[in-house]
Amino acid sequence: MRTIRNPILPGFNPDPSIVRVGDDFYIATSTFEWFPGVQIHHSRDLVNWELVSRPLDDPGALPLQGVRASAGVWAPCLSHDGERFYLIFSIVRTWTDRGNSEGPKDVHNFLTTAEDVRGPWSEPVYLNSSGFDPSLFHDDDGKKWLLNMEWDYREGHNHFSGILLQEYDPGAKRLVGPVYKIFTGTSIGLTEGPHLYKRNGWYYLIVAEGGTTYAHAVTCARSRSITGPYEVHPQNPILTSVREREGFDRAVAYGGDVRPYLAEGLQKAGHASMCPYTDDLWVLVHLCGRPLPGTLYCPLGRETALQAVRWGEDDWPHVEGGPHPQTEVRLPGDPVEKRGGAVFKDDFDGPGLRPEYQFLRMPLEGKYSLTERPGFVRLYGRESILSEFDQSLLARRVEHFRWRAQTAVEFSPTSFQHMAGLLVRYDESNQYYLRISADDGGRRVLGLLVYDRGLLSMPLGDDEVVLPDEGPVFLRVEMDLYDVRFSYSIDGVEWKEIGPVLPSWKLSDDYVVPLGFTGMFVGIACQDLRGTGVWADFDYFLYEALDG
Repeated sequence: MRTIRNPILPGFNPDPSIVRVGDDFYIATSTFEWFPGVQIHHSRDLVNWELVSRPLDDPGALPLQGVRASAGVWAPCLSHDGERFYLIFSIVRTWTDRGNSEGPKDVHNFLTTAEDVRGPWSEPVYLNSSGFDPSLFHDDDGKKWLLNMEWDYREGHNHFSGILLQEYDPGAKRLVGPVYKIFTGTSIGLTEGPHLYKRNGWYYLIVAEGGTTYAHAVTCARSRSITGPYEVHPQNPILTSVREREGFDRAVAYGGDVRPYLAEGLQKAGHASMCPYTDDLWVLVHLCGRPLPGTLYCPLGRETALQAVRWGEDDWPHVEGGPHPQTEVRLPGDPVEKRGGAVFKDDFDGPGLRPEYQFLRMPLEGKYSLTERPGFVRLYGRESILSEFDQSLLARRVEHFRWRAQTAVEFSPTSFQHMAGLLVRYDESNQYYLRISADDGGRRVLGLLVYDRGLLSMPLGDDEVVLPDEGPVFLRVEMDLYDVRFSYSIDGVEWKEIGPVLPSWKLSDDYVVPLGFTGMFVGIACQDLRGTGVWADFDYFLYEALDG
């Protein structure tokens, strides 16, 4: 037997959409404000996954500049019709007024295709704007159908008003025919994330319900007709981390502790999709969260996990092990060893940037160079770490609860408006930045910028560390469960801790206001708020797990 250990895609990898093509499995996940858009991982054994594509790499087709944190690319759906891949996704331009997540949303749904998942991908085709979480279903009669949730912003109405269905004409590249509302959800509520499947003459609708936090759930319904009516699974929800729904809802209503009503292990289970493994055994992927022990904070963000689904004689899918997510899943097949991933070291001596990196809202082109100083990456200073338009930032996902990141930077600031260094971030309003700058006397200094729900503090005040006038400065950050610690070195051997111990849990979906959908990143950055053309040279970037 083969053992799958969850999560299969650790760190920020939410809203998974899985498809099988021959012996190959592919999963697409959301990227929100991070560029390029959509991550696609590939596996043949369901144990080892490789990032093989980020299809939305044209800033002209993916206009993210100015979108708020946790807007951008939501909930992709990856499918295959026997000839080509179809990737459908939402671009969310407005989803919150910063105070809450209600009111109108500016959401636009698009479709792009490719014969090879690695590209090239076609120019995205606009579909509709009635709601988010679109998906595409390829029926066995050759028809293609778009599904998405409908968003109703009106006061007193169910904002998650139901799942819409409309035919898509691939020749005309547009939607045709009537719009059907095929499902309005269950009492769990907040119905979204639809995916449609067909088996033994039944259409199966999988949706997410409960909201993408601890109340999350996977609901299943079926119909003999694609337009419905759909009957709900007799043991619904088929997957959830909630052990006792009535007690959970009561605790939420009265501001109580929900933890007694949660199952052990993976939390927030929901937003699922499925594909065949064998005829009567399928695999289901879903998002999940792993809270810090004793808390409800998940700084790694929403991750991707996998469960086994057995089709019963009743023609309903049943998650093996019961309706709560399993940390270990056993599937038929030879044992497979999980390969590496504990150490990431980039010496910037390759022809391009490593695929693990992402950027904020736009490409890094014009803001970096690997050739001006071979063996270094030069970051040209741009706007502040609060900017939603033009940051010079190179970052990767945090995937572990205990980890270390390190770099060495050469930087010659002449103003307090020049900065470069190492940062850990959730979004613009919640981040920690160890940065080199200059004081009013022109000396190089090292200090911390801490953003906590948008409020800036500088823990060292005017007592920032004075650095040598020139030469490299080594910067390090470590996370040990709840704690984030920064340190620095002049020679790379003797390290000194700097600043206070900072809480990791404040860089989580569960802390940010009003909501957040991404996860923790660590990276390097450079700012030139004076507009004088300053740059910083980084010798390497190291990320390593300390979990053992």
